[in-house]
Amino acid sequence: MTDPAGPTHPPGPSDPSGPHSGHVVLADVEGASYGSLRRRPTSRAERYQLGRALRTRVPRVLLGDWVPPAGRPDPVAQIIESHQGRLDWLIPLRVGRMVASPYGFLRGTAIVMAQDVAHLPATGITPVICGDAHFGNFGFYASPERDLVLDLNDFDEAHPGGWEWDLRRLVASIWVAGRQNSHSEQTCEAAAIACVAAYRGEVRLLAEQPLLSRSYQRLDVDQLIANTAHPSLKAEIDRAARRARSRTSDRALPRFTEEHEGRRRIVEEPPLITRVSVAEYDMVGVALDEYLTTLAPHWRRALGGYTLVDIAHKVVGVGSVGLRAYVALLEGSSPDDVVFLQLKQARRSVLAQYVHGGSAWHAHQGQRVVEYQQALQTVSDPLLGWTTVNGRQYYVRQFRNMKGTIALDAIDSQALADYAGIVGQLLAKGHARTSGASMISGYAGSSDKLDVALARFARRYADQTEADHQELVRAVARGVLPVEYGL
Repeated sequence: MTDPAGPTHPPGPSDPSGPHSGHVVLADVEGASYGSLRRRPTSRAERYQLGRALRTRVPRVLLGDWVPPAGRPDPVAQIIESHQGRLDWLIPLRVGRMVASPYGFLRGTAIVMAQDVAHLPATGITPVICGDAHFGNFGFYASPERDLVLDLNDFDEAHPGGWEWDLRRLVASIWVAGRQNSHSEQTCEAAAIACVAAYRGEVRLLAEQPLLSRSYQRLDVDQLIANTAHPSLKAEIDRAARRARSRTSDRALPRFTEEHEGRRRIVEEPPLITRVSVAEYDMVGVALDEYLTTLAPHWRRALGGYTLVDIAHKVVGVGSVGLRAYVALLEGSSPDDVVFLQLKQARRSVLAQYVHGGSAWHAHQGQRVVEYQQALQTVSDPLLGWTTVNGRQYYVRQFRNMKGTIALDAIDSQALADYAGIVGQLLAKGHARTSGASMISGYAGSSDKLDVALARFARRYADQTEADHQELVRAVARGVLPVEYGL
């Protein structure tokens, strides 16, 4: 039996000193408590002033600090620890993707940065956060109405936590990605500042709106293109959107499937796509039947009209490599009426150990991912659900759902800052949908102090990421970790 999606009692008060001891206590802010509508309302003005008052305890300039502390855990040791429970034969592939570049390293090491940022000064305001809000985890996908929207699109680490944790990871990733794409330090700084300024402006705007109104705010492609002035960014958005619209289940059939003995099956591409045993096939099939019970009644009935045709194991991402992930092919009333579902193993968020009381909210980690994705996104995949296979917990989603991303190497310096502003705005939307917008806005203020501070952090942590990446490169060269390149 799973726990509800929130605490059964209101969380405790904000504790800005918490992060210095390695934890934060959940702040009691708007939208953060569950189970009762009968409580004394706190006005937006009061919450704004509470946030503003936090500046005396946690000055905004402190958010720019980063010096690796004495006794900082070895990043290579943390990576090795994170390999526990993964498929051994895929670990060399995971290492190969992380060793390829500092940005690949950052993408694969949410565990390293979580430990770092959780011990830095923070306000104690804890909405639901992405937990892995790097530059590449924003992208296109289809709404239930088949509109193409842009938003956060990865929630494996989603959890209540410090809003600063997400923003720090995002600006650091912007700087690392900028360097990788040969942008100057001035360009990286401008992009980081643009990101934080957009976040700050959006959270202030949303803090003035009713709580439910925030849940309807979304950014679709037509709106995005209309509001984008920079030519290279507009062209890349248009290109990425056209490609995303082609990424549907029916169009995937020729690439991912073949006819075999009178029935369709998923094509193997070892080691990325591999067949499963008969026993594993049967377990996943049972789990998919159980998954149907987690869907809303309409979608349960609609998907229940399909028949399971094939299952394969498919490697995805960087940080997720080595965890179990399946693709299931379902067929409807005709051969071209198909749905691809992805089952992705869910483990405890890397943030959970740093938030008091946070780890017990969900007994099922797949349910955690689904419910926090629905909290952070304005619209979500209607086929999101969760299940268990052989004692391991999974979340389930559509595999081909018009997903796409902006190619960062296809935009120029000015466009980098523009796009950084867009993702900063999207991150603010997600945070404001859950809790704390008025307090965050009160703390962030209307000046650029927060922008400058976090840009300084971004540069320093980009340096740290590059140094940690080199440690991994040296460990691989010494044979400490196995590696497989180019996959």
